[in-house]
Amino acid sequence: MLFFGFYFLFAKTPEKKIFKNYLRSRQIMGIAMLLLSANYSVHFFFGIRFKNADSSILMNMSTYFLCYSLFSSALIMLLDCFYITKRRVWTHIILWIIFSTLSGVVLFLLPSGIMQKISLFALAVWLIVFGVVLARRVIIAYRRAIRIFNETQADDIGTYIEWLSIFTYWAVIFGV
Repeated sequence: MLFFGFYFLFAKTPEKKIFKNYLRSRQIMGIAMLLLSANYSVHFFFGIRFKNADSSILMNMSTYFLCYSLFSSALIMLLDCFYITKRRVWTHIILWIIFSTLSGVVLFLLPSGIMQKISLFALAVWLIVFGVVLARRVIIAYRRAIRIFNETQADDIGTYIEWLSIFTYWAVIFGV
């Protein structure tokens, strides 16, 4: 994961304007992979889950929330060059800060017990719903791009579209 993260960020790429969205998408994907790598490295090298389970849960939930946003933005950006706006970036950052803060409050300020479990469950549901909403956005953007592509292409491109369809759904399900 580290290799691909650094590769996506620093590998040699064409400097043509036509590749601008691809390059930005690749960089966002690289940042997301490095973020996940850092999370996994902390767990592996420092054994945080054995020392403080609450910190481990907070770190995972916060990291996954941010990575959901990064992965979906990178995928949608390939299909819609106008997807990433300052407003959307700030919305995702603010949601991530709110989610991380609430996770910290639940894990470190609420006493262990039923209230903490219910709150953690609510945060987990929020995380899942956020992921589903982002995955839905990716699929809608993909379907829109395929529809536009089908309306403009007369060649036999069905095999390529079928492969891209399988890959996109796989990436959304397992990535986001």
